[in-house]
Amino acid sequence: MVDDCVRVAVPVPLREALDYLPPVVVEWPLQPGMRVRVRVGRRRLIGLVVATGVRSALPRNRLRPIEAVLDAEPLLDDATRELIRFAADYYHYPIGEVAAAALPERLRNGGEAQAAAIVRWRLTPQATPEHAALARAPRQRALVSYLLEQGADAAPLDTQSLTAFGAGVGVLLRELLAKGLVERVRESALAPAPGGELPPALHAEQRAAVDAVWPSAAAPGYATHVLEGVTGSGKTEVYMTLIARALAAGRQTLLLVPEIGLTPQLLARLRRRFAVPLAALHSGLADAPRRDGWLAARSGEADIVVGTRSAVFTPLPRLGLIVVDEEHDASFKQQEGLRYHGRDLAVWRARRQGVPIVLGSATPALETLQHARRGHYARHRLATRAGGARAPLLRILDIRHGKLEAGLSAQLLSAVRERLERNEQVLLFLNRRGFAPVLICHECGWAAQCPRCDAHMTYHAASNRLRCHHCGHETPAPPACPECAAPDPRPIGQGTERVEQALAAQFPDVGILRIDRDTTRRRGALDATLEDAHSGRFPLLLGTQMLTKGHHLPNVTLVGVIDADQGLFSADYRAHERLAQLLVQVAGRAGRAQRPGEVIIQTHQPEHPLLHTLLAGGYRAAADTLLSEREAAAMPPFTWLALLRAEAAQQTAALAFLNAARKVLDGLRRDVVDVLGPVPAPMERRAGRYRAQLLLRSGDRGALHALLARTLPELDALPEARRARWSLDVDPVDLY
Repeated sequence: MVDDCVRVAVPVPLREALDYLPPVVVEWPLQPGMRVRVRVGRRRLIGLVVATGVRSALPRNRLRPIEAVLDAEPLLDDATRELIRFAADYYHYPIGEVAAAALPERLRNGGEAQAAAIVRWRLTPQATPEHAALARAPRQRALVSYLLEQGADAAPLDTQSLTAFGAGVGVLLRELLAKGLVERVRESALAPAPGGELPPALHAEQRAAVDAVWPSAAAPGYATHVLEGVTGSGKTEVYMTLIARALAAGRQTLLLVPEIGLTPQLLARLRRRFAVPLAALHSGLADAPRRDGWLAARSGEADIVVGTRSAVFTPLPRLGLIVVDEEHDASFKQQEGLRYHGRDLAVWRARRQGVPIVLGSATPALETLQHARRGHYARHRLATRAGGARAPLLRILDIRHGKLEAGLSAQLLSAVRERLERNEQVLLFLNRRGFAPVLICHECGWAAQCPRCDAHMTYHAASNRLRCHHCGHETPAPPACPECAAPDPRPIGQGTERVEQALAAQFPDVGILRIDRDTTRRRGALDATLEDAHSGRFPLLLGTQMLTKGHHLPNVTLVGVIDADQGLFSADYRAHERLAQLLVQVAGRAGRAQRPGEVIIQTHQPEHPLLHTLLAGGYRAAADTLLSEREAAAMPPFTWLALLRAEAAQQTAALAFLNAARKVLDGLRRDVVDVLGPVPAPMERRAGRYRAQLLLRSGDRGALHALLARTLPELDALPEARRARWSLDVDPVDLY
């Protein structure tokens, strides 16, 4: 055994941290939370120190020294390291890879932990044109005179403002710096927002919610609050008022949103209200701005941090409030690598750090509602729309016997025309991009199939290509059937491209804006497109679900759901919950201002009980029904799940590994854990690999995790594990 070793979390697929000897040259004392460079095999990797002065069970000749220490002080504080440790334990994932996921890419790769800054220059007290050091330097003397005229003896000037002096100013400044006549001042590039916008008066339900979360001037302790507000009820204004109270108490706020599409609108609103530094953290940012925002949050400079799920790991030394907007959204769950849930980690973090957390949604997740039913979460309702706006009128439209034009019924087109003639805005929703979901031969029945997946290729007319929306494979659309050579295969069904084409034919003089992944691929395109939607310049909006979440579109008075049937029949037990949430969310875009709104839901299943429950009692009634069904089926939130997935190039290898895993589990499990499967995945072949899954279910979460902790080391050692790629998904939100 070797004493005084350093334990380092390294981004490799090993479940625990590795032991190293201290570096040969120590520039500053090693502490947990610092980044170091170490050797793992033949690779040099960046790791995170998790403990110092530990005793290693390995002999000294088996240990390597740390090659370099990258930080002079810990980059991650105690609270963030505890969160990383919890995530590694709960999701049974290698701690080094969790630590890497918690850092921005530049810091993860060993980049300098220093934010970009605005460099300014100021004259020192002894700087005068008559200074002896300037006797033989006329240009330096002239620059000092210029700086005096510009007031650089009192306030620093940035380099950009000195370009008027002429060329070579940078060289002259460095020469004056060496002589001690100027000094360099670094200022944060994270400037405070303008702020100043006066808040609107809160209605009674909003005031009650705010006072329940933050009842006094003092910062409150931990509690989880569910803010269940109908769309347009002013949930965001509740968040803003709570943020104002956090700022008054000198505390930081972490505001999590499910997708980057919600970030620009929210940031703009925050900047109009609060004259404080704000940081944005999401995957749409370039590496440098993301690092700078993260460092500003870590230092306490950023008072408000807005980000997507990974922002939950951001160090915040003055954390006082966490808000999770649209908490029901499945985007909070990471679907590859570390499969964590941003909302659930946010709740754990709030409890650990003793701060309140608000989970806001018009359609709370069933897990969240069940926590509230049990009394674990406080529940606050906003039942009325802000500003006197009325809830939209919902109407189910039976389209079984009518003629459809690209999925659009005559009744829906008539309603669209009526609204457009009144200079109102219309939003049509179809959660399927492309022109048509399948290209088929009318003569022999051939259909364009993805060669790598058990799925049809989607036809995109704009590029005349076939694309698989599961693996990304694409190919030119064939001019003739590959099977029988019949000309002109036909697109069947409709996507947003086809609907846009049909709308252009119906309303040739109307501006149409289509918003889906295809129209927002380029960096910055999403922000620009959403700005166009909010501006009202396009009377007719057409989009997928990216347009339904949290966007305030005050001119929209009609929402048309083109196809409500997609979520009614699915192998996923969450399908009805998601459909109910989606319909309520998209319906909430209508009538958010003074003019009344209407929602038309086209369906071939007008008698379906879910649709009638939503129509009669809203989301609350639908959630109550779905919770009763889940309880009867012994599914979450009444049980806990873990999904063991495997995939391999050979069809039998994935099932062979899961069958071997099942034998290990059967030898260890207790009766409180059910093991179901293995079975092929609902889409067995994806991206050229065959997939299978094994489901573990228990009413005792502790027993389930104890079984996983005992089982996983044995699964790592299985011979079958070498022939398949496998992963564990704790609390899966997708069984597909």
